[in-house]
Amino acid sequence: MVKKETTYPGIFGGIQRLLRTLEANKDELPQLEPFRIKLTGLLSQVLEVNQQQVALKASKQEASKQLRRLTREGQRLSTVVLTAIKEHYGSREEKIAEFGLQPFRGRKVKLVPEEPASPDAPPVEPAAAARPDR
Repeated sequence: MVKKETTYPGIFGGIQRLLRTLEANKDELPQLEPFRIKLTGLLSQVLEVNQQQVALKASKQEASKQLRRLTREGQRLSTVVLTAIKEHYGSREEKIAEFGLQPFRGRKVKLVPEEPASPDAPPVEPAAAARPDR
């Protein structure tokens, strides 16, 4: 039993071998001549489409490389423009938020949590605790 080909090159090769054999034996198999002619035309179409596919694949790869290059260039240029915008308006101006930049609004002050006073300690007033004694 012959293994059935599943790859395009294997299938194309099988058809080409069959056509060569049919051509060599066309005098003995005249009833198959219309099929041989049709199969020859079909194979030439298949090979042409296969060549187009290979060309398109190469073209697609080249387009992908160009797209990656242009994207990187666009990102770099965008970074330069955003830096110039920040320089022009200032990093604290709310206007830069229009461009997708985060304005600098200062650092948030960490509040130290107050510890609960013990029941026997005298109450401390906040203003008195913050001032040094005079």
